[in-house]
Amino acid sequence: SHLITISEEKENVGVKDKLIASMEVKCGGHLIHDLLHTNTHQAANISPTINRFEVHDCEIGKVGTIINLKYNEDGQEKTGKYEIEAINCCKKSISRKVIDGDLLEFYRYTIVSPCEQQWVTWTFEYEKKVENNPEPLNFLGFIHNMTNDIEGDFLKK
Repeated sequence: SHLITISEEKENVGVKDKLIASMEVKCGGHLIHDLLHTNTHQAANISPTINRFEVHDCEIGKVGTIINLKYNEDGQEKTGKYEIEAINCCKKSISRKVIDGDLLEFYRYTIVSPCEQQWVTWTFEYEKKVENNPEPLNFLGFIHNMTNDIEGDFLKK
């Protein structure tokens, strides 16, 4: 059983939102960060929620890397393309800007994922394109499942 904390912050109602989910991980947040930082493509081999990671520009683990992603969200295949904007090795944090894919139909999106000791925190900073668009909770579900799959893989070793 995992401890998950979710909070939401709004800068201007209906304009900019922030969804934060912190997950307790028994394998250690640093292991999940290292996999997502330098072995991103391995996540597709570990998690059945990910169909494909494909590196386009630059190389894995570098700022400027562009990655295409096909994933399952709420029973449907979705696509995403993001660019790594920043990497903070001390805080074990990666900042990604979504630049193409299904999420951009509804939001402008940035994802930040700091990892520490027994925690992984996913911060989704987004701006709804239309005020009555739903919160990105289905995408949060995908991220939760992916994180659980990666943790489970580490705990098997």
